[in-house]
Amino acid sequence: MTALTLATYNVNGIRARLPILLQWLEREQPDIVCLQELKAKSADFPQAELEAAGYGALWDGQPSWNGVAILARGDQPLEIRRGLPGLADDPQRRYLEAAVKGVVVASLYLPNGNPWPGPKFDYKLAWFERFIDHAQSLLESGHPVVLAGDYNVVPTDHDIYNPKSWRKDALLQPESRACFERLLRQGWLDALRACHPDEAIYTYWDYFRQRWQRNAGLRIDHLLLSPALQDSLQEAGVHRWVRGLEKTSDHAPTWIRFKAPA
Repeated sequence: MTALTLATYNVNGIRARLPILLQWLEREQPDIVCLQELKAKSADFPQAELEAAGYGALWDGQPSWNGVAILARGDQPLEIRRGLPGLADDPQRRYLEAAVKGVVVASLYLPNGNPWPGPKFDYKLAWFERFIDHAQSLLESGHPVVLAGDYNVVPTDHDIYNPKSWRKDALLQPESRACFERLLRQGWLDALRACHPDEAIYTYWDYFRQRWQRNAGLRIDHLLLSPALQDSLQEAGVHRWVRGLEKTSDHAPTWIRFKAPA
């Protein structure tokens, strides 16, 4: 049976990082890609360049901030929805859902929530609640689903190099972690942690204080699998080499490989 590779990558500015994105796509050739933080208007999305690289794309852009996309190698993602139910009027482009190669795929960029406490953290929790509700409906559909993206949540202290200096950050707040835990209790599988139960494995390294060089990272990019896909999971990992490139994003692509649905 064919295996598929699905990756999520906070590209941190798709125009500025386009050479890096194309280099990664050429080397790793993921079948499905979820991108976050496009930081570009929809009209400025590099559709032609990605098509030349062999990828069909869906995207929802926003100038300077946010923005999400889904790419498919040798295929065109079929749009299901953009934006979460109940958030149609939200100007922040943070959620895109499509059918790709027999799988329902969501690319999400959960609000950062800093500074904590404050209105940005309140917005994070409100968005999270909408997402949890929608995730439940996706779970109940019985379809093979992957919820992939930058969740801006460090699930446990095992997912950060040293939690001490981050205790006042929105990413580590008990409310943020409780929301993530509620998702898992619905029945979603945290694929990266399932494949690496004891490893200190990170997906994000801040640009400051030599964090990359010291491997002082955080795990905030997650791929959650519905029950229909969990037995098909083969492996998961992080393409760390991308983070080591010049002028790269502060995130590294995070990926899973699974047997394609029949």
